[in-house]
Amino acid sequence: MALLEFEKKLKEIKLNINDLKKRSLETGIDFSKEIKELEIVLYKMAKEKYTNMTAWDRVLIARKMERPTALDYINNIFQDFIEFHGDRFYGDDSSIVGGIAKFNNVPVTIIAHQKGKNTKENILRNFGMPKAEGYRKALRLMKQAEKFKRPVICFVDTPGAFCGIEAEERGQGEAIARNLFEMSKLKTPIISIVIGEGGSGGALALAVADEVWMLENSIYSILSPEGFASILYKDSNKAKQAAEDMKITSKDLLKLEVIDRIIKEPLGGAHNDLENMCENINKNLREAISRLKREPIDMLLKQRYFKFRKIGNVIE
Repeated sequence: MALLEFEKKLKEIKLNINDLKKRSLETGIDFSKEIKELEIVLYKMAKEKYTNMTAWDRVLIARKMERPTALDYINNIFQDFIEFHGDRFYGDDSSIVGGIAKFNNVPVTIIAHQKGKNTKENILRNFGMPKAEGYRKALRLMKQAEKFKRPVICFVDTPGAFCGIEAEERGQGEAIARNLFEMSKLKTPIISIVIGEGGSGGALALAVADEVWMLENSIYSILSPEGFASILYKDSNKAKQAAEDMKITSKDLLKLEVIDRIIKEPLGGAHNDLENMCENINKNLREAISRLKREPIDMLLKQRYFKFRKIGNVIE
């Protein structure tokens, strides 16, 4: 059963449960047995489906409008976040948010792709697709973090960098390349977490890190399955097949050693339990930041270099 059809069926069962609860309150009749039976059916169905998803199912979950955005995680995991604006060359780009915060009393720099939660917000955030000034703002914050020895935490969630004329006019390609170059030798720990879509160089520009993590239902790829299908199969309708062939899921990429760990999501996706999802990320960050801060910086840079050389060899 396709994911959308399955989720429609789950909603129907939930409505039946809510209806029985309402009728129980109104009539005084005890429907607890029926409610419990439906809840058991609901749980078993959800567990079976969500533990046996196709790559395309995960693409659909990663793209869900209700999926938590970077600011949801920033506001729930970190303390005293202060957002910075502008690249000091052209202007500000609201599809990249960044600034300083505290994490368990440790000062950190946070940089993230930011999508909207509705059409109006997505237009403001350019659907999470940064332009050149967004990547230059990110680099400015990275260099500031290096100066003050703050760990850098990146949240990656973009279909890809914006490919409009104005982005190219302002040096989109150079801005992304500069980030890759500077991140490879940045003298402070970097952790990047793919929280939704990790598309192409637009994602990689925030993901040259000591550790790259993915949420369980996120995706990370050279381009969208639709784009891949159009180029290789000459048919964008074969996106489902492309998603399987591209190895874009967290499980595939961990096996290929492109990423370092998978952060488990609540059943059905991060949007079903933001508090639990934040706690999972928090727990992993506590361990990793403590460990990376103890590493001598020369060793950290050497390990980062060999990490991406190894990934390059896997891709080749």
